[in-house]
Amino acid sequence: MYTAIVLLPLAGAVIAGFFGRIIGARGAEMVTTSLLMVAAVLSWIVFFQVGVAGMPDKAAVHLFSWLVSGALDVSWRIRVDTLTAVMLVVVTTVSALVHAYSIGYMHHDPSRPRFFAYLSLFTFAMLVLVTSDNLLQLFFGWEGVGLASYLLIGFWYDKPEANAAAIKAFIVNRVGDFGFALGILGVFVVFGSLSFDVIFAAAADQVGKTFQFLSWDVDILTTLCLLLFMGAMGKSAQFLLHTWLPDAMEGPTPVSALIHAATMVTAGVFMVARLSPLFELSATALTVVTAVGAITAFFAATVGLVQNDIKRVIAYSTCSQLGYMFVATGVGAYGIAIFHLFTHAFFKALLFLGAGSVIHGMGDEQDMRNMGGLRRLMPWTWAFMLIGTLSLTGFGIPGLVGTAGFYSKDAIIEAAFAGHNPASAPAFYGLVAAAMLTAFYSWRLMFMTFHGRSRAAPEVLKKVHESPWVMLGPLVVLALGALGAGALGYNLFVGEGQAGFWRSAIYTAPGNEVLHEMHNVPAWVRLAPTAMMIAGFLLAYLFYIAAPALPGLFARAFRPLYLFLLNKWYFDELYDWLFVRPALALGRMLWKTGDSRIIDGLGPDGIAARVQQVTRGVVRLQSGYVYTYAFAMLIGLALIVSYFWVPQLIGASAGLEGGLR
Repeated sequence: MYTAIVLLPLAGAVIAGFFGRIIGARGAEMVTTSLLMVAAVLSWIVFFQVGVAGMPDKAAVHLFSWLVSGALDVSWRIRVDTLTAVMLVVVTTVSALVHAYSIGYMHHDPSRPRFFAYLSLFTFAMLVLVTSDNLLQLFFGWEGVGLASYLLIGFWYDKPEANAAAIKAFIVNRVGDFGFALGILGVFVVFGSLSFDVIFAAAADQVGKTFQFLSWDVDILTTLCLLLFMGAMGKSAQFLLHTWLPDAMEGPTPVSALIHAATMVTAGVFMVARLSPLFELSATALTVVTAVGAITAFFAATVGLVQNDIKRVIAYSTCSQLGYMFVATGVGAYGIAIFHLFTHAFFKALLFLGAGSVIHGMGDEQDMRNMGGLRRLMPWTWAFMLIGTLSLTGFGIPGLVGTAGFYSKDAIIEAAFAGHNPASAPAFYGLVAAAMLTAFYSWRLMFMTFHGRSRAAPEVLKKVHESPWVMLGPLVVLALGALGAGALGYNLFVGEGQAGFWRSAIYTAPGNEVLHEMHNVPAWVRLAPTAMMIAGFLLAYLFYIAAPALPGLFARAFRPLYLFLLNKWYFDELYDWLFVRPALALGRMLWKTGDSRIIDGLGPDGIAARVQQVTRGVVRLQSGYVYTYAFAMLIGLALIVSYFWVPQLIGASAGLEGGLR
């Protein structure tokens, strides 16, 4: 069953990719979607068997021996534990729903077989990643989702913006993956193996050990964890390596829901949780993870305040929520991080697909400034987006009931307050502030899109329509998850049942009591996220419903700040100045000076050109006429005679001249 879950998407990708012209677009849609549905059903069976029923504690399915080279012996194995089961459910469920949704969303695109092949290929790579039993297999899936992401972001390759976004995502992720690869190599050097079981068993022996680097004694475990986390920063779009995520919205909207909301971008969070036996042994690494996560959560929320593209607002929300997850891992609450990953998959995929429904109904319009008043024209889409917004903002009544985001996001904030590393306290206040900003930009999106007067052109407004049920059907399932996944899963993931649920899948050090202490935080800590949620809603209502002239007034009054946020803290411009322009200048110098003047000047345009000229002249002598060759022989004979006789004549002449004297 485990093997089938992983290989069914690969089978769909092969069928749609190589036989799409034979079976047609409809056949490719049906085959890939059906196989993903089967994989999703099997994944839920695994989840209930492993996570809920509690069997087995930990197991591995050996498929084949993969690489054997000296001390490196890597087998392809499927790791079966609770963490794997949770990720299988997230990946296959969201992927199956996105496949079904895409049947309606992409119905006009002639390249549907290629699109569905890419979707299934991505799902296969992601399943390889989450089922890996060693770091090399994980890296294979890691790079596989990167490849599939590149293909899907640039799916509409006739658009220059899509090509540029795909290249940007690929290059930025290579920066993070460089550190990740170094971390994997370092793990092999230190532990002599890439198998998780071997690494985890020997991790405690490396505590306190150092190595020399440029005359400094550097902690081994801290170095390894930070290098591995560098890969997570790229894949999960954390601060400094976040710039690719918003631009990735150039791909079709189902791609945004699958890759950039629910699955690929959460790979970094999964990786840190999987490697918790390493990270738990390095307080410095956990502090860095906490700080980076908190900065990302706050930074992305500030940028989301002023974005006008409906998909980019949700993209920055994704970036911010990933920051929440990393704060949870940084303070040692790995189970809470995965809980938020689980609930986030439902409500964020719901928001992205809901945005896709808006774009589909508006004739591909994405600018919220050209929307408004769509509630009456698209009531079902409005209802689903409302549910997603309530869950994202953490709507609920503390101690009673709430949406999925209410349970998981509030739990992260409480864990940050209970955390003990130096970055925990600043992270707590940063997350609370981000909660208010999240509520503001989320309700701003709802008000600008669905409420108030319509700002769409009359000819566009006449064509606005509700999406077909092939697109709305998946939203029903996601809406149910966005409403109920938190309440149903809280006890398993975070509450009293979490110890029996996670068992050996996630490791916490003996002194890590954050999950116990978070349940005893003061009442004001529990109420703070709800208060921020209400404040953000009221502020958004004031700005965009009660007094819609206020946003323009504030933008003019605080224009430098507005432009700073609108231009995303000028990171793109900064990176262009620091890296892109110097790289282009260096490339131009190597091209014009090194290649054209030196290499071409001395090579093809220099010595080679002269040889060619001489050769061309010599070739002309090969006329085929006997008298020409006879003439050449006479000239040669004359030269030979001259060579031997002229020196003697000169010598004789010199002797005669001396005798005369």
